[in-house]
Amino acid sequence: MKKISIVLGIALALLPALTGCGGVKSAKYYAMNLPAPADPPPPDNVRTSIAVRQFRCPSYLRQGPIVYRPTPEQIGFYEYHRWAADPRQVVTSAIVDNLRASGQFATVSIYDGRHDNDYVFTGTIEKLEEVDYESGVKVEVALSAQITRISTGTTIWANSVSEVGNVSERTMPGVVAQMNRATELAIAKLISTLPAQLASSK
Repeated sequence: MKKISIVLGIALALLPALTGCGGVKSAKYYAMNLPAPADPPPPDNVRTSIAVRQFRCPSYLRQGPIVYRPTPEQIGFYEYHRWAADPRQVVTSAIVDNLRASGQFATVSIYDGRHDNDYVFTGTIEKLEEVDYESGVKVEVALSAQITRISTGTTIWANSVSEVGNVSERTMPGVVAQMNRATELAIAKLISTLPAQLASSK
């Protein structure tokens, strides 16, 4: 009798796993696809260098799930729709690519704590989310950044930008595609406001 009870207990323990295999919902992962712009060689008179710190962001954007806002005050998370890579890393790499393409700097690198560059670029992802509380479905991306002269610690440029895009295809792939587009536009807008004199001032 004791043996039968043990076997029955094991069977009952395994039953949810056996019957739930087909019903378990697995997470889907999405990539931030930010194509690199053309990377022309800098003009001969450019001597300045810049390093880019990894972007920061609010803690809720670092948790992995894609974020949505049902109201201005409420933050929601898609439990089964997640970023495949940390958005901070993706945006940082895209900023490096865009700074190189700008022709403003002789070298552009990821900041490693050393002080052998002329400038350091520091930025924050302020928003990266689906917006559901207005008419239709939208996405909003907001970035802020500043450039500091390493030799003096002086902030020589700072700006913030945002992009809002309407989601025509109301699926998660459609939302992600619009987020990618809005992020790409926000980065290009941010880089376009850099002062031209950075290329020659040291």
